[in-house]
Amino acid sequence: MAIAKAERLMNLALCLMNTRRPVSKRELRASIEAYHEVTSDDSFNRMFERDKDDLRELGLVIDTVENLDGEFGYLARRDRNRLPDIALDPEEAAALALAAKVWQQARLAEAASGALQKLRAAGVPFEDTHSALEPRIPTPEPAFEALMLATRERRAVAFDYRKANAVRPEPRQVEPWALECWRGHWYLAGYDRDRGAVRVFRLSRISGRVKARGAFTAEVPAHVDVRETVARWAGEGATTTATIRLRRDSGYPLRARAVATTPVDADWDELEVPYGHGLDAWLAEFGPDVVVMAPQELRTEVLDRLRAVAKG
Repeated sequence: MAIAKAERLMNLALCLMNTRRPVSKRELRASIEAYHEVTSDDSFNRMFERDKDDLRELGLVIDTVENLDGEFGYLARRDRNRLPDIALDPEEAAALALAAKVWQQARLAEAASGALQKLRAAGVPFEDTHSALEPRIPTPEPAFEALMLATRERRAVAFDYRKANAVRPEPRQVEPWALECWRGHWYLAGYDRDRGAVRVFRLSRISGRVKARGAFTAEVPAHVDVRETVARWAGEGATTTATIRLRRDSGYPLRARAVATTPVDADWDELEVPYGHGLDAWLAEFGPDVVVMAPQELRTEVLDRLRAVAKG
């Protein structure tokens, strides 16, 4: 469906840019094959208005002209849709070339390569630099592409999600705001409709197919900092600490995060770790190797999670 829409938008843009006079909706409907499949006038009018808005959002300047008969025509004048000369310094060109190399496993790889070819055709110099170390952003998660498209098109999605301490996944309805790779994992930040709050989801914990839902209902923030949100839920930058006991020679990720470590006996160490949202889920992953000493609310949360796992 996404390919069919892209082809329809491209044909509409070509029609509007390659005519010397304003073209009416009636003429465009007869000229563009994709519109032939729409039998209802109301459906065509809605589709055409959406397509026109999408092209304008992409940057195409479309003029609306009314003729003597009161009929509206549309025209995309070439002089108003011509890009200015592109001038990039060597550092900017190198940054773009590097960015294009990053997307190797995603669907964006082809688009990035095509963009570089167009810039080269416009006279922008690019050097094919090869290095023993080249950046990559892997996107192995099956949900990545569907969520990327939904984020761009501002469509809500539904998927099954398994929390870190859960045995089985549970359904979620989310309005996706932003995707970001953090510490080797992809995360989605968005508005969870069922919980009525902002949530962060790790893509590797999404199971099954991502299903499209309706348009957004919650107000999207002007800036969504996924890393800051993930870090906050993971306890990064926390202003308080929790006291835990950790079995000797275990839990090395916890030890790396600890701000203080004190030996207790031959089997246990006592650690002070940053305390933030999501710490209970993380501690529960270590099972019997961790005992929460304080605060009491964290101890209760971890015990509740472990009991839920035990019950299945």
